[in-house]
Amino acid sequence: MNNNLYEHGTLAMLMAGKLSGTITLAELLKHGEHGIGTLDGLDGEVIILDNEVYQADETGTVNRITDMDATLPFASVHHAMNETTLTLPKADFNILNDTIVKEHNFKNVFVATRFHGVFEAVKVRVAPKQTRPYPGLLEIASNQPIFEKQNVSGTVIGYFAPELFGTVTAGGWHLHFLSDDRQFGGHLLDFVGTNLTGTYQIFDSLEQHFPVSDPEFRAYDIDLASLQADIQAAEGH
Repeated sequence: MNNNLYEHGTLAMLMAGKLSGTITLAELLKHGEHGIGTLDGLDGEVIILDNEVYQADETGTVNRITDMDATLPFASVHHAMNETTLTLPKADFNILNDTIVKEHNFKNVFVATRFHGVFEAVKVRVAPKQTRPYPGLLEIASNQPIFEKQNVSGTVIGYFAPELFGTVTAGGWHLHFLSDDRQFGGHLLDFVGTNLTGTYQIFDSLEQHFPVSDPEFRAYDIDLASLQADIQAAEGH
C-alpha cells in the first residue's frame, strides 16, 4: 500500500461550476478510509472516518451515506499509515497556520491530520445542493449556510497542501468537522480547542485522478488570472 494522497477532481473545476459527480463512493473508498469531499451538485460537506461516510447538508443535518453508487465531483482520501502523534494544548487556525506548519516544516508537503477533543467553539459552513445550470463556487460560497456550536466533542479531519498546488486543491489547510454524536458538521471556518489529541501523516506523493470520461471536464476553460484570489475567497478562512 502506497503512502499517497488520492484526490479526485480539482478545486479549479468546482470554481468553474463543474459540480456533477464523476466518481462513485465505492470507487473512491478503494483509495482511502479517511477523507473529505462533496456530493453530486456540491451537495453538502462529506466526512469519511474509518470507512464510514457522513454528509453535513445545508439544513445543518448530518446524514450517514450508505449508497455506494453516490457520486462526488471532488474528494481527497488516504489510507492511514506512518502516522505521527499530534498533541495540541491549544488550537485554532492561527496556531495551525503558523506554529504547527513551522514546527513540523509542512510548507512544501501534503499532510493529513485528524485531531479530537472538546472544542470550546466551532464554526462551519455547508455547501447547498445546486441544480443546473451550475454557478461557480465563488458565487455559491457567498451564500452558504453557516452553523456554530459551543462545547462540542468531535473530530477535525483534512489536509494541508503547499500553496504551489492551490488550484488543484485548497492551498494551506482544508478541514472538515464532525461531532461525536454525528449531529453537527461541515467545512471548518473557525474553531477554538484545548487539550486536543490526534495524528498527522506526511505523504510521499499525490495521486491526482481526473474525470477524463466527463465531456464537461474535457472542455472547460479556466480563468487563471483570477483563480487564486477566487479560491481564497471561496475557502473562507
